Amino acid sequence: MLPAESLAPPAPGEDRRITRSKRALRGALIALIEERGLDAITVNDLCERADLNRGTFYNHFHDKENLLTALENEVLAEVALLQARMQSVTLGDMLAFRVAGRPVPVLVDLFEYLRGESDFLRAVLGSGGDVRFGPRLREAVCENLVQNILHEKYRTNPTPFVCYYVAFYASAYLGIIARWVENGCPETPEEMARIAMRLLFITPGEPIEL
Repeated sequence: MLPAESLAPPAPGEDRRITRSKRALRGALIALIEERGLDAITVNDLCERADLNRGTFYNHFHDKENLLTALENEVLAEVALLQARMQSVTLGDMLAFRVAGRPVPVLVDLFEYLRGESDFLRAVLGSGGDVRFGPRLREAVCENLVQNILHEKYRTNPTPFVCYYVAFYASAYLGIIARWVENGCPETPEEMARIAMRLLFITPGEPIEL
């Protein structure tokens, strides 16, 4: 299988026609997933929708799975760039921002990026998308975020209950992201960052308010 290629903005010297072709295929894949579901799509369908010939497609990708993997890997690579900043956020930092009534900046940046990719995320996280991607996004974003704000003793020596705690909140945060993009991202990234923080600290019986 050919290596998955990045669909990011063109590198210096990259032919603009190549970039346009990749973007056209991205748009075609998203539209067809939402219309028919991933399993029903063929390379011919992608080429017809993108107005490209099969030779152009195979110059860059081995098959539709290779194209999908390229897009998914690009999203996860961008998320990885935020992980170092996430790792520097402590529980104390979260509490301080909450008291000040301000969202954590890295969370705002995260939701800003996810909003920019919302068309792709809505397609692949939906019922006709890629069932493998949700767990990958949960691990890359949600599990890392929850683990970063745990007390140090739980990070280095997790008990089974801590593992379930992380899994519980990570799955919940993936659900938040999926609902947000499915609804068309009506809240701003700042509002979503505040919601994410509030949900982390809410306790049973407390008013469900920001």
